[in-house]
Amino acid sequence: MKQLAELRADVDAMDAISRSLTDARDMLSLFPDDASASAEVDDNIAKAEARLQDLEMAANFDGEFDAHNAIVTVYAGAGGVDAADWTQMLARMYLRWADSKGYLTHVVEESPAEEAGLKSVTFFVRGRNAYGMLESERGVHRLVRISPFDAAHRRHTSFAAVDIIPEIEAGENVQVEIRPEDVRIETFKSGGAGGQYVNKTESAVRIIHEPSGIIVASQQERSQAQNRDVAMSILRAKLVQRELEMRDKRLAELRGERSANEWGSQIRSYVLNPYQLVKDHRTNVETGNTEAVLDGEIEGFIWPYLLQRRG
Repeated sequence: MKQLAELRADVDAMDAISRSLTDARDMLSLFPDDASASAEVDDNIAKAEARLQDLEMAANFDGEFDAHNAIVTVYAGAGGVDAADWTQMLARMYLRWADSKGYLTHVVEESPAEEAGLKSVTFFVRGRNAYGMLESERGVHRLVRISPFDAAHRRHTSFAAVDIIPEIEAGENVQVEIRPEDVRIETFKSGGAGGQYVNKTESAVRIIHEPSGIIVASQQERSQAQNRDVAMSILRAKLVQRELEMRDKRLAELRGERSANEWGSQIRSYVLNPYQLVKDHRTNVETGNTEAVLDGEIEGFIWPYLLQRRG
């Protein structure tokens, strides 16, 4: 049913493009010298072109997991309290981008820092091609700005790492086995704002997969069972991603390639002082509109990377 809905959406989009162009042609035939009609035709053509570009881009998502939902985790790196604040800013950027695309988002785990910001945050982004779109964001993001936490108003550089993995739902035909004896499940009280909002029951769940050392947690759901299901979903996805990375590493070794250390590889810089610039170091795409980027306008970086990688 999901596949049927996606195919219908593609057909409907193509029909809409066809109707826009047909209407534009008919209007030009009826009112060849009318300025207002010409302006409306230009508008119809521009909309049709934008829709067609979206369809052409969507056709690039033919990877194994491109059509899946995405699980996004942002970790604070070097930079102390500024890095924790930067982690929160990045999470906000991706959540706003997802909202603008009509994707559903769900935060499952937050680890607040001592002074401000977040040590880490994990959330789902659910929608067609969510993983295919966000895969380009995996890596280290660097922020340069005047620190609001420095009384001397000095310029600070801070780092945060973004990890993107595809959500693997139970029952999918993916060869990953999670044996009960390999996992250790711990419960703890969910964090809160304090006072009447403190969770008095141990509803939060942490799962340790001992063979791999992977640790996942969920604390936003109301019940322990719900948090356990969410945590298991994240663990399943992380194990699939681990298998993919091991496969790619083996292929790279066979080819004689050297894999970059993801945490040490800076994919994008966000400079807010002494000038305004966001630059992607893989594609050299850059913009001076830093405010728009931090508000979620990141597709100008996503598409060039995807086209470069798939080219």
